[in-house]
Amino acid sequence: MNIIVCVKQIPDPETPASSFKVDEAAKKVIPAQGIAPVVNPYDPQATEAALRLNEADGGGKVTVISLGPDSARDAIKHALAMGADEGVLLTDSAFDDIDNFQTAAALAAAIQKLGGADLVLMGRAAADWDMGVVPSGVAQILGVPCVTLAKAIEKSGSALKVERVLDDGFQTVEVNTPAVVSISNEFGEPRYPQLRQIMLAAKKTVQVWSAADLGIAGEMGAANRVLTLDALYVPKVESNVEIIEGDSPEEKARNLAQKLRAAKLV
Repeated sequence: MNIIVCVKQIPDPETPASSFKVDEAAKKVIPAQGIAPVVNPYDPQATEAALRLNEADGGGKVTVISLGPDSARDAIKHALAMGADEGVLLTDSAFDDIDNFQTAAALAAAIQKLGGADLVLMGRAAADWDMGVVPSGVAQILGVPCVTLAKAIEKSGSALKVERVLDDGFQTVEVNTPAVVSISNEFGEPRYPQLRQIMLAAKKTVQVWSAADLGIAGEMGAANRVLTLDALYVPKVESNVEIIEGDSPEEKARNLAQKLRAAKLV
């Protein structure tokens, strides 16, 4: 199968809360000093799903796409070290401050420029914004079916059998290809690249495309956002503690009950 995997680089989710800062005026996250960005934790599972499918099918090609700054090349290299064949980096100042709809449009344009694929795989969501809407957006633009939150996927004749994660259980569906499938964290642990694979991945070429290369420069940029970001800030959590006094446990209980009754909580 010809499979395309979309990956993303995000701020490290393990960043200490004290190092996490937001520029509220610019509505941007300020990168934490000394903490490098990492691969979105859901994306290696999508790469693992692609590799397992092609291994079970006797061969195929896996191409990795990432949209972001030049540092996002590291996210692509991680997938190449896992066993993917080629990488494409979409980087351009025109991609700054774009929304999910524009991200889907850019990824879809890159997929079309690559000649399409039998299957497009993505992580269930990006752990920084945690919206999970880009897979559906890409599928809509490409005009192909989309299956989300897959915990298992296998080839079934000319189609794919996908087991999905639901709020109250699991659902098994069959979908014809080409299709877009997002992989959930329930899929299982991805393989860990060995040193030799990491060294080989460093030698693999990553193509770099701009918005103009994709023919979508006029659709990108903050001015063309569909979604409006009204505010971005770190929530302030405040709590008030009152000690209930009393000479005995019974008196403390009565005083507590009176406080709760006065606050109309009981």
